[in-house]
Amino acid sequence: MTGRLAGKTAIITGATSGIGRATALLFAEEGASLVLTGRRAELGRALEQELVGKGTRCVYVEADHTRFADCQRVVENALKEFGRIDILFNNAGIVTSGTAETTTDEVWDQTLAVNVTAVWHMSKLVIPHMKKQGGGVIVNNGSDWSVVAAQDAFPYITSKGAVGLMTKAMAMDHARENIRVNAVCPGDTIVERWLEEGYFEGSGPVTMAEALKESAEHIPLGRYGRPEEIARAVLFLASDESSFITGHLLLVDGGSTAQ
Repeated sequence: MTGRLAGKTAIITGATSGIGRATALLFAEEGASLVLTGRRAELGRALEQELVGKGTRCVYVEADHTRFADCQRVVENALKEFGRIDILFNNAGIVTSGTAETTTDEVWDQTLAVNVTAVWHMSKLVIPHMKKQGGGVIVNNGSDWSVVAAQDAFPYITSKGAVGLMTKAMAMDHARENIRVNAVCPGDTIVERWLEEGYFEGSGPVTMAEALKESAEHIPLGRYGRPEEIARAVLFLASDESSFITGHLLLVDGGSTAQ
């Protein structure tokens, strides 16, 4: 590794599994100090211990990002532990399904609270500190469904479409303050929680073999993405390698949106 994030502090929301965990491991290898969040405390503390054991400056903060007070606590902990915030990766999110007709108020409110409002609140809280220190980077986790639509995912697609334009709006508002804002937009990505009962509303658990077979049928590269592949895209957007990029939605989708 090249130490591309040496001397920088990063907040990663939803870091206990999947893309968030993979990004935390990669950022640690590149020299970042880390503030990791998530609701599953056992996994969060285990990851914290793993990274500290490897020499990474790291703290886990249990947080539900639908609560503004929790968002505030995360930022306060970052400043207390490390004194600055250079990178925010708004990764925490949920997947929901339904149409405009079938989506309930409960599902709608929860989807927007996690996937949209939490992104705004975390950004709102870190931007003043980035301005004071002369700049920073925000990376939002969008989706290939930030730019295209599909069937039976109305609340999720609406939320990720919002993330896409939030990204562009924040990039325009804060470009002259040396704050870059971009989004990584993954396509279907294999994460551990996909294999859990009820992760997808209305479906039971699936096997990895079933998931891989399905992916071969509709993704041009013939497979789902891996969390570490998405993490590498996040690293690019968070590092100085993308220093002239802001307001961009980086699709990492195996060619799905090219069809």
